Amino acid sequence: MMASPALLAPQTLEAAQWYAILTRYRFEKKVIAHLANKGVETFLPLLEEIHRWSDRRKALQIPLFPGYAFVWLSLSCPSRLEVLRTEGVLRFVAFGGDTNPVPAKQIEDLKKLLSHKVPCSLHAFLTLGRQVRIRGGCLDGLEGILEQNEEKSLVISIESIQRSVAIKIEGYELELV
Repeated sequence: MMASPALLAPQTLEAAQWYAILTRYRFEKKVIAHLANKGVETFLPLLEEIHRWSDRRKALQIPLFPGYAFVWLSLSCPSRLEVLRTEGVLRFVAFGGDTNPVPAKQIEDLKKLLSHKVPCSLHAFLTLGRQVRIRGGCLDGLEGILEQNEEKSLVISIESIQRSVAIKIEGYELELV
């Protein structure tokens, strides 16, 4: 029994949101492939890294957040059960027993950041700080927390998985949110 977004009733599509799922270690890409075959919309943020061996170099795509992926669905529909029955999926990410959605803006910002191949790195999870938005350029509209140490960084935090990613923002115009 496959649940695909095309087969869902219109009212369940309207209630669909992004949710984080926990996957087996190094199983993220397989989970995404299995879910795509079931018709579930997914997002796996990937970084490209150059790995060097003594005889060669190779560009590899590795998950930005190891052990996590994102799915677009309504928790009240049967597709939730299809996700949980997928090989490699451990569970939906929940805090205090509640499965909280990931704001669509955070997923859009991650997609924009990765599509423009902006150098980024994992960062300690931040929730407090000055909220800013980038104005202009390829990252126009990207929101996060401003961190000013030796250099300015924009930290995008995904609260549901308690992970953050940082980018250098020298040369970008910022505005307070």
